[in-house]
Amino acid sequence: MSESTGRKFGPAAIAYVVALAAAAALSALFGASGPTGLQLFDGNVPFEFVLFVLILLGVALLHHHTLAVALCGLAAVSAYKLLFVPGFHLGEHMFHEWRVAWDGEHSKFLVGAATNLLGLLIGFSLLAKFFEGSKVPDWIPRILPDKGLWGGFVLLVYVWALSSFLDNIAAAMIGGVIARTAFKGRVTVGFVAAIVAASNAGGAWSVLGDTTTTMMWIDGVPALNVAHGIVASVLAIVIVGIFAGIQQDKHQPIVIEDKSEKVAIDGGQLFIVALILAGAIASNFLLDFPALGVWAAILVGALIRRPAWGEVPGAAKGAAFLISLVLCASMMPVEKLPAASWQTAFGLGFVSAVFDNIPLTALALKQGGFDWGMLAFAVGFGGSMIWFGSSAGVAITKDYPEARNTGRYVKEGWFVTVAYIVAFMAQHWLVPWEVPVNHKKGKAGVVQPLDGDKGGETPK
Repeated sequence: MSESTGRKFGPAAIAYVVALAAAAALSALFGASGPTGLQLFDGNVPFEFVLFVLILLGVALLHHHTLAVALCGLAAVSAYKLLFVPGFHLGEHMFHEWRVAWDGEHSKFLVGAATNLLGLLIGFSLLAKFFEGSKVPDWIPRILPDKGLWGGFVLLVYVWALSSFLDNIAAAMIGGVIARTAFKGRVTVGFVAAIVAASNAGGAWSVLGDTTTTMMWIDGVPALNVAHGIVASVLAIVIVGIFAGIQQDKHQPIVIEDKSEKVAIDGGQLFIVALILAGAIASNFLLDFPALGVWAAILVGALIRRPAWGEVPGAAKGAAFLISLVLCASMMPVEKLPAASWQTAFGLGFVSAVFDNIPLTALALKQGGFDWGMLAFAVGFGGSMIWFGSSAGVAITKDYPEARNTGRYVKEGWFVTVAYIVAFMAQHWLVPWEVPVNHKKGKAGVVQPLDGDKGGETPK
């Protein structure tokens, strides 16, 4: 993610620094110190959450300095944990987030979230350049409808379908490349938000399409118990597709060049794209390490076509931003979620817009009792409501930096939040809340609907 150069910190930055200082001072004066650090409001709010909220506020307000805010926030949270939380070991924590170890018992890698994110974000930025160089983005607009909203709508459905079996980062990057070509570079921020939403919605019902759904599958959740979330996923992409298509068509319709002119497809670059995607799927399925397959394919592909290494610095900055937020989230003292219910799942969708959905999913799996299809849609699609709420959003804003303006993203992409609410409620109304009796691998029981109100207690 490239930071704008030559920009000075203005009044918003000054207000943000004052807020940071005030929060630290008030917490020191009125917070109660204990074995888990400073606690505010009669011990109900750990000080880490105050810092995390301020970091997110800084990202929202200072969109020209997001990387600096995230890195400073990570430093602040790390320093606080070291100084005020007895028993916290920063080195051990960071090792867990960055580790790469072989699990001989299960013949898979144990890989930290930060390591995978770094490899995928940079790797898929190179994939996007291979895809652009293949000239396929110049050909695809010729097969898209050129009447009204339908060209943008079909493009978003394509991203949605692609994300059902590919990583959502790759689907979003490919969608962004096609959109830039189809709309001659005049893509609205709302349509960028729609691409993010399409990539997250497509992965939310498939155990191959998103890290969180894959986590559920590995933990023993039946694939079909996740797949029934497709009801909400389909409705969400229809809502997003219609409104985003209308908005984009008003701003810039699809421009199709002379269809009689042949587009020379570069088969070598297209082969590398396919190789990278196959590597990601295979290494994710077999080794729990998708980044390994991506980079193995890139290195093999480099023998055929030179990768666009110039993309790496910008992608690395984007990765550093997202990883900083993920590491901050990993140090929040969240030990359990509210009781499993549709209301909790609905709320987690909004939480995932600002909080990494991987630890949320891990806590839900540990706690049990959720309808996994509904939860997968909530934590997957919910991250689309704000640009930094998902890795797909962070990845695509490298090429569309104007979408890093949080206020503009939310304003122009308002239909994403509407789609989340409507689709979730439709899923709740049409599909009974269901959980496996015991979702752990080898012990999955018969899926049982709850009696009475679908939002009641889960079976014991």
